[in-house]
Amino acid sequence: MSGRLIAVVGPSGAGKDSVAAAMVARRPALHWVRRVVTRPAEPGGEPFVPATEAEFARAEAGGAFALAWRAHGLAYGVPRAELACLGAGRDALVNLSRGVLGEAQARFPSLVVLHVTARPELRAQRLAARGRESMDDIAARLVREAPLPEGLRVVRIDNSTTLAAAAGAALAALDSQEALP
Repeated sequence: MSGRLIAVVGPSGAGKDSVAAAMVARRPALHWVRRVVTRPAEPGGEPFVPATEAEFARAEAGGAFALAWRAHGLAYGVPRAELACLGAGRDALVNLSRGVLGEAQARFPSLVVLHVTARPELRAQRLAARGRESMDDIAARLVREAPLPEGLRVVRIDNSTTLAAAAGAALAALDSQEALP
């Protein structure tokens, strides 16, 4: 039996990393994939491996990534080694870009998409609290949301109330997905 790759997607400020962390805290058998990202490490948020552009390019050229993409001026990679748990039957959570979901579906037929959303005003507050973007940049992010590709198994979670409620709803929905073909 192989595990499922659970792609966590959603608009900026929806709380994707927070929901994923809460899910793993409640269910430690879930593996939270540490992506490689070309940005400096920062406290809080998603656990990731920081890399320079040159380091990332070498790893990508060497076939280290199962999936890689570029977005928002950064490069992102999912290390093959981080997905070894799938072969052992464990599920893995990974924050993915919508743009790589088609490729992920082709490579990982067990893919389930966890689409995390939240009310726009709440997303704006969360983005402002990060302090990484101007108010104009935040406004642009709030209106930018592409549709998900067709043919994916999608679980939709609203993270506008409590983190515990969102994590619980996500785990319950994923549990019900296990019975689906």
